[in-house]
Order: sequence, then C-alpha cells, then structure tokens
Amino acid sequence: MDRSEEWHVSRRGVLVGGSATAATMSLNNADARQPLPQVREAIAEVTLSVNGQPRRFKTDTRTTLLDALREELKLTGTKKGCDHGQCGACTVLVDGVRINSCLTLAVMHDGDKVTTIEGLGTPDQLHPMQRAFVKHDGYQCGYCTPGQICSAVAMLDEIAAGVPSHVTDDLSAKPQLSNAELRERMSGNICRCGAYSNIAEAITEVAEAKA
Repeated sequence: MDRSEEWHVSRRGVLVGGSATAATMSLNNADARQPLPQVREAIAEVTLSVNGQPRRFKTDTRTTLLDALREELKLTGTKKGCDHGQCGACTVLVDGVRINSCLTLAVMHDGDKVTTIEGLGTPDQLHPMQRAFVKHDGYQCGYCTPGQICSAVAMLDEIAAGVPSHVTDDLSAKPQLSNAELRERMSGNICRCGAYSNIAEAITEVAEAKA
C-alpha cells in the first residue's frame, strides 16, 4: 500500500474539520459568557455563652467554631493549626467536653457554653493547669499550649467521671491516671517542639493536687 494514500487528506476534508472546530469553540465561548448561578447567602444568628459571657453574632452557616471564636469574637487564644482536627491546637471546651473547634460549625452550637483558654484563668489569676505548665516549662514556642491546657483540664474531668480510654484494661473499674492513660488521652494534641515530658509532669502535678 502506498503510504501517500494512507495519509491523504483532501482540501475539502480540511475545510469541514476546521468549520466544526470553529463551531465548537464558538459554543464554548457562548457558555463562558453565561452568568454564573448566584450563590445564596446563608447567614445565621448564633448565640453562645463564651467564657461565661453571652455572645450573639451573625455569621455564615459554613463558619467553623474556631473561625467564629477568632474572627467574629476576636478570641485569638485558640489557635489554628492543621485545620483538619489532627493537631489539637484548636481544642476548646463545649459544655465541659473538649472538641476540635476546627471540625465543627458555629451554628451547631447555638446556645452552648464554650470555654476557651481565655476563660480558664487570667494573667493575674491563672488556672492551676496554667500555673503547672509555667512551673514545669510545659511549652516552648507556646503555639499548641492553649489547646494542650484545655485538653488536659477536660481529660482529668473525663477520668474523674470514669470515662475509659483505648488503653483502659478494666472497663468496670474507675480509670486511674497512669502514664499510659495520660499519654493516650493527650495523643490528639501535638507539640511540634517536643515538650511532652514537661507537659506530662504539669498534668500529673495538677491531678495529684486534686486527688
């Protein structure tokens, strides 16, 4: 077979193909000129009790609790770390239970009581856990410290309430604050500086003082 015949393209074929391509491009351009569908605003009013104070604000329903605290209420003590619930820097207490505030929406907590690091103590009157972190140098850069302290406070309450963890051997007995329990329960709070031993010492001191 003659190779010249295999690849033969007529002038008419080129013109037909070019016209089809131009028509397709014209249609695509027409689609691009169409106005985009309007995004409906989704604003809701949310009322929270934050650190004992009633706070009411309007926010986009897609706003996380973390962003609402930092951006709407200007409580920047709660830190944004990974924003995926993996580092624990954004830990706050909601009705006494610790949560990752980056993984929940503000509108989901309408009427709830939220405690942030600003609500645990003040520079003049620190919470016992805050004092212990200072005493044992439980921080280095300090970025994860608010989340660590909120998590530690709630963690001791969980043990006192008899809530078991993944490493609790006897589920019928009240859990004790062993080293394994402490490290398992605090494993959701990451310290990139590696101050874990000092953090453990601070938590242990507070736990022993409460015993």
